[in-house]
Amino acid sequence: MNLYVSCDMEGTAAVCSWHQCDPSNTYEYPVYRRYMAREVSAAIAGARSAGVTGVLINDSHWDARNLVWDELPDDVRVVSGVPKPLSMAQGLDGDFGGAFFTGYHAKIGDENGVLAHTYSPGALYNVRVNGVTCSEALLNAAMAGYYGVPVLLVSGDRVIVEDVSRHLPWITGAIVKEGIGHYATESLTPHAARELLYERAADAVRNASRAKPFTFDGPLTLEIDTVAVEQADFVELIPGFRRTAGRTIAFSHDDYRMIFRAFVAAFRLAGAASAVA
Repeated sequence: MNLYVSCDMEGTAAVCSWHQCDPSNTYEYPVYRRYMAREVSAAIAGARSAGVTGVLINDSHWDARNLVWDELPDDVRVVSGVPKPLSMAQGLDGDFGGAFFTGYHAKIGDENGVLAHTYSPGALYNVRVNGVTCSEALLNAAMAGYYGVPVLLVSGDRVIVEDVSRHLPWITGAIVKEGIGHYATESLTPHAARELLYERAADAVRNASRAKPFTFDGPLTLEIDTVAVEQADFVELIPGFRRTAGRTIAFSHDDYRMIFRAFVAAFRLAGAASAVA
């Protein structure tokens, strides 16, 4: 079985501050990016113990240049750098038997979600598909489902694992920390988190036959609430988007891949609006 791994950083064990995830921080970030890479490697090792062969990793945090390459297995392939047309879901196709989402975090607005946000915290206040409020994990799971790929494992804080489990009850969760508000956590040590990921990853692959691709029923409508009204002004300029409220824009299509691509374009343009003064 070929495995797809989308790895984020805010859900990594011990992470509780933006500074730890920010490449411009030359003190803490180098330590925590190594923790991130080691969690990914532990999940892959567990998956391989249960029969996984090929692995593609998509570095899905910030500028997508976070993984420490010499912490990874020698025979994996890695997608890195930005911009990527499908962002955190880049590289997905029907050749994968399952997907892992590691280091994931709660969606924006979730209580006790460590560094909770949805893609672009400075631009996006809320994201919904067919009325369902979405985390990054749910949006990306639907992109995997578009290609018929089931999500097998999600790791991160308790809030995101339990949130995803409500929509994808077949997943195996690896809870590496408990949120204490937005900027504090009670966490496993990095070593203990890697041991947990190894075990849960093996379980996830062994139970892969129970998993299903996640999809939203059509017709599909994406709704985005921006943080500021001027960001909605920018997004409304994209063909196909319509303004439904001061900070809300919507996009409808029958094809989820088009919905997802429109979403990526929208949050990038909304972020550009913040730079205009």
